[in-house]
Amino acid sequence: MLADINTLELERLKAVLLSADELKLAASLLYQSYFDDPLFMEIFRADKADYEQRLRAAIREELTTFWQAGQPMIGLFNGEQLLGVACVINPDSGIGASRLWHWRLKMLLTAGYVSTRQLLEKEQKIHAAMPAEHYHMLAFIAVAPRHQHLGLGHYLIHAVDSLVDKDPRSAGIGVFVTLEKYKAFFAGDHYQPVTELAFNTVSGTLMFRPRQTAS
Repeated sequence: MLADINTLELERLKAVLLSADELKLAASLLYQSYFDDPLFMEIFRADKADYEQRLRAAIREELTTFWQAGQPMIGLFNGEQLLGVACVINPDSGIGASRLWHWRLKMLLTAGYVSTRQLLEKEQKIHAAMPAEHYHMLAFIAVAPRHQHLGLGHYLIHAVDSLVDKDPRSAGIGVFVTLEKYKAFFAGDHYQPVTELAFNTVSGTLMFRPRQTAS
């Protein structure tokens, strides 16, 4: 899996849950990685002058909500250096489509009404299309731009798999993929296409990986 990672010390790679002190680093990494994502560009209106500000604010509020709700945020480290992040929503977390009211208020104040409404609509549409009632959701997964194409994404997704497969509450994990190049990545990890979904001008594939551990 990591045979082509020749610029890093493999024995120093570790995937662990993020601490509160590491949330700012995670937010910065996710901002860089999702800046040109078609869905985020649509939701947070990349054609507007304050796109960068609203995207940063949205990611910051997402991570704060995950932290306060005790949702797993996995960091991939090489020693002390953060190389990748994966944020997972647990089954029955109360986050999903039924966002907590304080999250909605903060998001309205930082990202704006239109972006907040579109983000909630996206989650409701995805939730309605999921093939299971109790499931995990992969909200974010990213490797720092300068460390991509080294196999680190596989290392990170396998850490997510381990978390999901050990949870008997979950039927599996879903992810919404907007870029064609990432469909093969997830398909290689037993994710199966569920349906195509469209959000305004952006379309993508909802994929689902059934929990691999027997009940």
